Amino acid sequence: MFSNTTEFKDTFLKRLNMVCGKSFSESSERDHYQTLGIMIREFVSHDWIKTNERYLAAKGKQVYYLSIEYLLGKLLRQNLINLGIEETVQVGLRELGIDLSNLEELESDAGLGNGGLGRLAACFLDSLASLNLPGHGHGIRYKHGLFEQKIVDGYQVELPEQWLRSGNVWEVRKADLAVKIPFWGKVEGRTENGRLVFQHLNAESVTAVPHDMPVIGYNSETVNTLRLWNAEPSQFPIHEDILKYKRETELVSEFLYPDDTHDEGKILRLKQQYFLVSASIQSIIKTYRKQHGNLKELHQHVCIHINDTHPVLAIPELMRILIDEEGFDWDLAWYITRHTISYTNHTTLSEALEKWPIRIFQPLLPRIYMIVEEINERFCGDLWDKYTGDWDKIARLAIIADGFVKMAHLAIVGSFSVNGVAKLHTEILKTREMNQFYQLFPEKFNNKTNGIAHRRWLLKGNPELSNLITDSIGSSWTQSPADLIQLLNYQHDSSFMEQLLKIKRDNKERLSEVIQSKNGIVVDSSAIFDVQVKRLHAYKRQLLKVLHIMYLYNRIKEDSSFSMVPRVFIFGAKASPGYYYAKKIIKLINTVAEKVNNDPFIGDKMKVVFLENYRVSLAEKVFPAADLSEQISTASKEASGTGNMKFMINGALTVGTMDGANIEIHELVGDENIFTFGLSADEVLHFYQHGGYQSIEYYHHDSRIRQAVDQLVNGFFPGVYNEFEPIFDSLLEENDQYFVLKDFASYADTQKLIGETFRDQQVWQKKCLVNIAHAGYFSSDRTIKEYADHIWGIKPL
Repeated sequence: MFSNTTEFKDTFLKRLNMVCGKSFSESSERDHYQTLGIMIREFVSHDWIKTNERYLAAKGKQVYYLSIEYLLGKLLRQNLINLGIEETVQVGLRELGIDLSNLEELESDAGLGNGGLGRLAACFLDSLASLNLPGHGHGIRYKHGLFEQKIVDGYQVELPEQWLRSGNVWEVRKADLAVKIPFWGKVEGRTENGRLVFQHLNAESVTAVPHDMPVIGYNSETVNTLRLWNAEPSQFPIHEDILKYKRETELVSEFLYPDDTHDEGKILRLKQQYFLVSASIQSIIKTYRKQHGNLKELHQHVCIHINDTHPVLAIPELMRILIDEEGFDWDLAWYITRHTISYTNHTTLSEALEKWPIRIFQPLLPRIYMIVEEINERFCGDLWDKYTGDWDKIARLAIIADGFVKMAHLAIVGSFSVNGVAKLHTEILKTREMNQFYQLFPEKFNNKTNGIAHRRWLLKGNPELSNLITDSIGSSWTQSPADLIQLLNYQHDSSFMEQLLKIKRDNKERLSEVIQSKNGIVVDSSAIFDVQVKRLHAYKRQLLKVLHIMYLYNRIKEDSSFSMVPRVFIFGAKASPGYYYAKKIIKLINTVAEKVNNDPFIGDKMKVVFLENYRVSLAEKVFPAADLSEQISTASKEASGTGNMKFMINGALTVGTMDGANIEIHELVGDENIFTFGLSADEVLHFYQHGGYQSIEYYHHDSRIRQAVDQLVNGFFPGVYNEFEPIFDSLLEENDQYFVLKDFASYADTQKLIGETFRDQQVWQKKCLVNIAHAGYFSSDRTIKEYADHIWGIKPL
């Protein structure tokens, strides 16, 4: 039905009548979107079924990727591209008077993620299917996602995401595969045929119903599955208050990352995590039985990968099933579990390494807690044999200590592989943050530098650039991204370089239109588009960028001889609803924007733009238009970053600290094609360990810093009173934890160099080309091949 435009149009009109019960003349764009989505899903259903049958018949190893987030973005055009039918559909719709781009706008970004963690998971699924690898995702079908961000008077306001308001055309609900998840209650043990068995009594049961989405490989017949679990009430609940039970049940899959400031939120988060892993592992085992039967060889045919600590309860849950339901003894169950689970760590921040109070964990998950307690007892026994008498060391390594269950410790002990996501990050894990575990299990630790789905972020997100690349070096790069290196042959091709510059300008014009439409701000597309879009967190140092903008504003106002290349400073970020400090930064950005943008003396020299509700579909407009990629985290704090890679492949230059994957970008492109500044990771870690940094000294000795910091609290911004005192205090009273003031001078000097470099567009464009050419390394295809070969042990089918 997609083989030619005539066949497509005929089928589309017939399906429209059937799906919507309307004639074409009475139908709406929403009807057209719904019909096309259903047609695509039906079109891939044959390959979807065949893929699963192929996996069953082959009896090879499969990987299941468990993640609390999947930041998918819009799928309509991406699916058309992957299927190779984009042009046929676009032309057919146009002949019917329908604009495919308008249908795209009707699709909501799936509210299943927040930032880099979820987008990485989505990129990995794309690469797994495109490389014909047997790998599936499991997650939660959040009704309202994280939140929809509105900016009101400069403040972030959170509204529920309504991405499911019109349904999700890509999903198939499979009620027959629903499973039960128990919470609360009590566990009783008894002896049966000479062995101890356990029974979970008076549990409050939640039903997990799977909604499957096809994951379509690029130019491939492979269609893998993303299974999202929806929480629904059980048919016969044991509950005194049925309405209360229904509401509490539905909350489990209602919001991503509920506020855990109070116990109620902590309980809900822990519920979500167990809900995800229990439903997923029950489902995985059911599929496994169709192929293999006995679970004694589970680890030879299945790998369960946990994306950060949120799904770590997969370890005790798999133990529970093997012991309680299969009757395996502890040693066999533990061997299978430890050889089935692999773990990716995504942070060096101690506060991000999850731990749960026993007083919450034990009553909510009584059987799981018993198993974790036993894992801990046996592990501590092994530690005693190795470190006899060293109670402090054993306590530091223990899974349960000081009234908490430590999830990262459980992940390391219960898995066969622990990987970091950039070279520096992995080294910090091995030598500092997890050094004692590395000494115990050196064979488990390895690095897998993150990657991005280059087909979405370049082929889909920047079609003009993609066409130029294909016209120049051929189309092989779409499946072999390392072939982008051939672009280096065009550094001295004036025609190519002129086209590259024109494409960037066109993309900047398009983003300018978005900014004017959404923000009411007119920006000069010939200015440097200086962009920092990412999750709002203190260590990512949006504050450093804001203080530099304030300095530039002051300089322009006070120094008539000062000149600079015009800049448009673009921010996009969501702050976690309970993250008070991060929300203050958002208010500061918008307050600075109001001051700068409304000052006629400044004119077009500077504009500051905060893009509301940053998300994948908006990012696809931002990355192709960026000139400068701000990757300015405190060195040692950013595990990897993937935004840096998306900017790079779209021809933006990086300004960044030597942190995360910035280091690997620097290794590939060389000193002359990246702008680095600031403290090194070793210097930062030395300050943390030995002290010696006094932020007040930088405040007193650098007039630029003193003026900008004082303006936070001296009435420079009218009408905000003491709004920014917490930021002022964080820099001076709390000694600037993330070295914003320490790195300010280096950052300002580097930004001056950037402005001077941008004046010579020939030089700038060559640097951009070098970055694009080397960006193929950062494809998630490369990352997934490394996971497949060195961790998961899966092969293409």
